[in-house]
Amino acid sequence: MRRTASVESAAFGVVGQDIGPDDGYTHTYCAAVPDLPALERYMHDPVHLVGDDVIMPHIQRITAVRFSDDMDPGLGAKVGEVALAKVAKYPEWARQLEAIPEARF
Repeated sequence: MRRTASVESAAFGVVGQDIGPDDGYTHTYCAAVPDLPALERYMHDPVHLVGDDVIMPHIQRITAVRFSDDMDPGLGAKVGEVALAKVAKYPEWARQLEAIPEARF
């Protein structure tokens, strides 16, 4: 996870224990990207792709939190398009996501 969080397109990343409320999560992962082109590079980075194959089979619960300082009202849809493009290009990635027992995106 640390390798994925430190790819060129990520401005910074944090990987560690979840110290939030006791809601069953044990780990946290946060990667920040500065803009949509960086997000696209991040999603398709070979390190990220290999990392997904290693990490995702071990995930039982996942919640995605997305926020931005960019006030573009269409930004959420644009980010969704980047994710859908990855699903279309890598159907196995989509199957890995669907296999997570409890996932909220």
